[in-house]
Amino acid sequence: MITIRKNIISRMDDHVAEAPYTWVDARDLDRDDIARLEEEFAIPSELLADVMDEDEQSHIEKDDDFIYLIVRLPASAEGIDGIDQHAIPLGIVIFPNMVITICQGDSVVLEDLAKHRFRKYPIQTIEGFVISIMNRATMVYIRLLKFLNRQKSLVEENLHLSIKNYELIQLLQIQKSLVYFTTALTSNDALLEKLPKLSYFKLATEDDQDFLDDVIMDNKQAIEMANIYSNILTGTMDAFASVISNNMNVIMKRLTIISISLMFPTFVTSFFGMNVDLPFQEGSLMWIWLLVGCGLSAMIGAWLLGDRRNRRLVQQASLGENFRRGNSLARTKKTKVRVKK
Repeated sequence: MITIRKNIISRMDDHVAEAPYTWVDARDLDRDDIARLEEEFAIPSELLADVMDEDEQSHIEKDDDFIYLIVRLPASAEGIDGIDQHAIPLGIVIFPNMVITICQGDSVVLEDLAKHRFRKYPIQTIEGFVISIMNRATMVYIRLLKFLNRQKSLVEENLHLSIKNYELIQLLQIQKSLVYFTTALTSNDALLEKLPKLSYFKLATEDDQDFLDDVIMDNKQAIEMANIYSNILTGTMDAFASVISNNMNVIMKRLTIISISLMFPTFVTSFFGMNVDLPFQEGSLMWIWLLVGCGLSAMIGAWLLGDRRNRRLVQQASLGENFRRGNSLARTKKTKVRVKK
């Protein structure tokens, strides 16, 4: 879908001031839209191929008739609980009196700019409008990073109660989204650092230059946030993996103790099952005593094989902690008595 827009600079009473350039907003492209961009707006097919490539990184180049940029924008969320986040390329073609944005999918950044849901941006010039797009993208990245961090905390709370595959899959999805965001933000940062050094991309005023510096700073902040959240999530995943492995070891240990404990009654029944004369074999209630003996042998074996040393260490640690708490409470009471005196 291709929409031709005019950016509104200001509104005063009934007068609406518009920007002195035209914005051609091309999103959710189909074959007819691509053909129209090539024929009516003279967009090269090579540039359209770059925009259609989801792995295309941010860069800027100059042609004889226009300047074009590739910027990475956050795409619309999909999947489980909105945590399936990724980035898509946005092509920006700059003509003297027109700017064309080309996006294969859709992004909340373009929707906000189209509906004027943003703070005061320097959109009086085309260069300022391009920087405004990148700044809005950075703000959306930061908002989505905070959302992913909150979702991570909720998943961790569920994992503390019960470790399930669903929560682990959610953590993996969040980690993948953070990797996509980190890559996109790093690519945009390289482009932002390059813009002030270009002779063909000149900002009109010092306010525009200051705004670009703010955008660079915000983008670096978003990169730091993405790296921090990604590192924390990696540590969390490693911790839960260790917990799962430890739980498996505990279960296998218990099963081993049970299987070895059952060998003692098996030995007793095997011994009494041999075809030889045994004491008390004529007794009618001997089978009851035999069952009692088998049960006792199993319980004694389990008690002997159990980790009694660890239980003693746990009891000693608990007693030590209670002792320290008692001393602390006694010191607190003495202090209160002294204050009353």
